[in-house]
Amino acid sequence: MYLVPAALVLGVMLVYPLYQLILVSFFDYRQPQVTGAEPLEFVGWANYRALMADAQFWEVLLNTIGFAAACVLGTLAVGGTLAVLATRLTPWVRTLLFLAALGAWATPAVTGSAVWLHLFDPTLGPVNQALTWLGLGDFSGHSWTYDKWSAFALVGAQVVWCSFPFVMVTLYAGIKAIPEEVLEAARLDGASTSRIAWSVMLPMLRPAVAIVTIQSIIWDFKIFTQIYIMTGGGGIAGQNLVLNVYAYQKAFASGQYGLGSAIGVITTLLLLLITLVYLRALRRQGEEL
Repeated sequence: MYLVPAALVLGVMLVYPLYQLILVSFFDYRQPQVTGAEPLEFVGWANYRALMADAQFWEVLLNTIGFAAACVLGTLAVGGTLAVLATRLTPWVRTLLFLAALGAWATPAVTGSAVWLHLFDPTLGPVNQALTWLGLGDFSGHSWTYDKWSAFALVGAQVVWCSFPFVMVTLYAGIKAIPEEVLEAARLDGASTSRIAWSVMLPMLRPAVAIVTIQSIIWDFKIFTQIYIMTGGGGIAGQNLVLNVYAYQKAFASGQYGLGSAIGVITTLLLLLITLVYLRALRRQGEEL
């Protein structure tokens, strides 16, 4: 009975919108239907078939998977490295590190994207000016968002910058929760630092690693704000489109709400599939979550 209020809130805020999303994806739902000028037309799987036959959809899907994977790996690497580093710092230095990291975490995505765009601005950006001054190449007027891969790299760096604090704090808490007696016993048995980290600490950190990995997958797979702002809506000729931006363009820029809803349903199913595969892999290793 204590769970009923929370279940009702989740039902209203999650289940019903998801039901509406799925329902709209089976209709030809465009601006005339929104205004009531034309009746709704049930088209079944037509929106999904249109997506499966669209070469751009498959390109956007590959962009999304590759971009999300790179962001997740980058976030885990940076956050995990800083978590280990934090255990070796003096208290006041560690406090400064945490404050700086939480500042990045608390920065709104719109603000962070605008700041990064300014830093890498072709003419006024301090990054281009610093690289030119150091003689590392002619970066004067260089546009980091013109090329597809450099634009993805720039957005990915911003995503990692605003995401690693969660990973760092979570893994730091997990490391500090490991009993010192266990580590001391490993040292007495002659285990090296790398061996202790790999064979003792990492297995004990698996639940925390699972949490931050799943969260990072969900966050990075459904990135919208950073891509939309930093690449001007998806880059030149849509070269930097990901699924969420692609769905936005179809639903709101083109007025094809049924098609946009179908993209949203596919995105949700992919996220569930990736999460379930990851959890299944953990259970095969004997990890209880």
